[in-house]
Amino acid sequence: MRTTPRTQRSQAMIWFCWFVVLLVLPWVYGVPLARLEGIAGYAPRSAPPSADASAVALVVVPDPQPGARWPWLAHSRWRKWALARYQAAQRAYRRAVWAARGARCLLAGAVTMAAVVDLLTRAQLRRNLGALPVLYQLLDILQVRQIINRHCPSAAEIDQGAVVIVLVLNRLLAPRPLYKVADWVGQTVLHTMLGVPAAKFNDDRLGRTLDAIAPQARAIWLDIVDQALLHFDVDLRFLFYDLTALVMQGEFAASDLVDYGFAHNTPSDKQKIKVGATAAADGNVPLAYDSLSGRTADLATVQQNMERLCRLLERHGCPLHEVLVIGDRGTMNDELAVAYDRKQLKYLAGLQPQQKAHRDLLLAVPEAQFYAHPLTTAEGAQGDYFGLPCCITFTHAGKTVMHRGLVVLSGPMRHAVRQGRARQLHELREALTAVRAKIGQKRYRSVQEVQARAATCLRRSPVGHLLIATAYQTESGQVELGWQIDGLALFHAMQHDGRYLLVTNDWQLAPARMLALYRSKDGLEKRFEVAKQDLHVRPLYVHSDQRIQAMLLLNMLALLAYSLLERQARRRGLALTTRRIIEQLENLTIIETQCWDGSLVRRLTPVDAEQAELLAALAQLLASVLLPRYRPALPSTAAWAMPEYQPPPDEPLA
Repeated sequence: MRTTPRTQRSQAMIWFCWFVVLLVLPWVYGVPLARLEGIAGYAPRSAPPSADASAVALVVVPDPQPGARWPWLAHSRWRKWALARYQAAQRAYRRAVWAARGARCLLAGAVTMAAVVDLLTRAQLRRNLGALPVLYQLLDILQVRQIINRHCPSAAEIDQGAVVIVLVLNRLLAPRPLYKVADWVGQTVLHTMLGVPAAKFNDDRLGRTLDAIAPQARAIWLDIVDQALLHFDVDLRFLFYDLTALVMQGEFAASDLVDYGFAHNTPSDKQKIKVGATAAADGNVPLAYDSLSGRTADLATVQQNMERLCRLLERHGCPLHEVLVIGDRGTMNDELAVAYDRKQLKYLAGLQPQQKAHRDLLLAVPEAQFYAHPLTTAEGAQGDYFGLPCCITFTHAGKTVMHRGLVVLSGPMRHAVRQGRARQLHELREALTAVRAKIGQKRYRSVQEVQARAATCLRRSPVGHLLIATAYQTESGQVELGWQIDGLALFHAMQHDGRYLLVTNDWQLAPARMLALYRSKDGLEKRFEVAKQDLHVRPLYVHSDQRIQAMLLLNMLALLAYSLLERQARRRGLALTTRRIIEQLENLTIIETQCWDGSLVRRLTPVDAEQAELLAALAQLLASVLLPRYRPALPSTAAWAMPEYQPPPDEPLA
């Protein structure tokens, strides 16, 4: 706007014109100075006698009439105010004209709204949300962060609890090595939820946290389990105990945990550690665990677990005589049976027939007699299962106890064993056929050499004792190899197919109930599978025993959250595992828009109807457990146990 300079130039031009007019006017009209002086009544002090009237004298002649001397100028300040308002109105009008022109361009499509947003946007990021809000709130209910900070205080910018929260969530959602956790945090909304930059979660910081929590691992675990029992009201009447082995990779020369040893379904030539865990039958929620050397025998862990369970149950006011511990066949012998009675703790376990008396119990009853005693429950038949009760005597350190036993004949197990045996016999026959095909070659020419090769095949096969292989020489001098099934050995082997022993010191359990509880122990084994496959507890990328124990704590915390969420979901009628819940919410993302003025806009991507329904159900589920519940003592035995079993008159007792 150039209104003011233009006005000044105009005023200057007007002044100049009037000045010229005043100078020229006297000569144009010939007015003498004396006349002017007479009119004005003014005589100058020194004026030349012969000079004409000068126009300059008009300037000093007073105006006889009141008013301003220059009528073309403003007489008062209100005119200046009016001029300023007029100029402001002109500027506003011009702006309105340009705004209208811009609006017409937008409406006409010359400039789209997307182009305007793009001009205002500095950056736009896509951050994964998924099941983070659900799992984060679950860990908050368990007070994981507060408990960690109480046991491991730190003056660092990031508290230890926040680091543990990140590691546990990473185990649940996208297990990664420590050096990749920071990248994962940067791709999620975690840094916003925690208020910590993603770069702070580098592997060095995570390693220091592992070193800090390792000495307090057991105390931390017990406090978090206390919160789980208070908020989720877990039933402690039935507990499962089992062990699993974790194969390790790398060098562990100075480790007291990593060692060679025997474990089912793991190679014996690999270093491993063992983990003994106890879980409640109610949701298979883990309650206790212990890290053990890979060389530790299963039986050697039961006493220590028994002591740990007793302290846990007493801590929560649970009567020991109303708790039943269910274990596998590798967790029972005479010493442990006596120890359970001494602790007044009930148990149910499989019994390996190491003693002759136990082996005789398995074969004492013919197979046909089992079919008259099917094992059924209130829900219906258990399937092709049959059982005969018996009594089993245990003796240790001069003390003898008698517990209740059950000889079980499992149709599915018998079928699986016989199928496996047939497959192994087929493989053995193929090996012997390969030996016979080499007869006549080097080291396969004499009867002794061929017999030695056949004996090697029999020795290496698990069913080698069921075949008889013989090398002989025909009348023509040709060496031959023949084999046949040992019928008597096969008959004795088939007598054991599908049979096993169950034993308990709870005399109120009926046979069908014993079988149902024993079969339900697979819930803990499935939790081990979750830890190994979904949570990727192995391989462990740490090499010190201290950090191994810390990583086991993190994995057990993740398994605890996994089990609790699945338990609550199924109680609410959602037939979903935690893994399925995470998968259904996996594509939930947040679009974060950063503008040039520093402001942020976060929007959730569209949620389909199934996800919205699931989120609403999970919100109600977690809201129901926000406040801790008063946990009463366990109900009396009559409230939950089946009536005492009374055998029929014709039932055999061993």
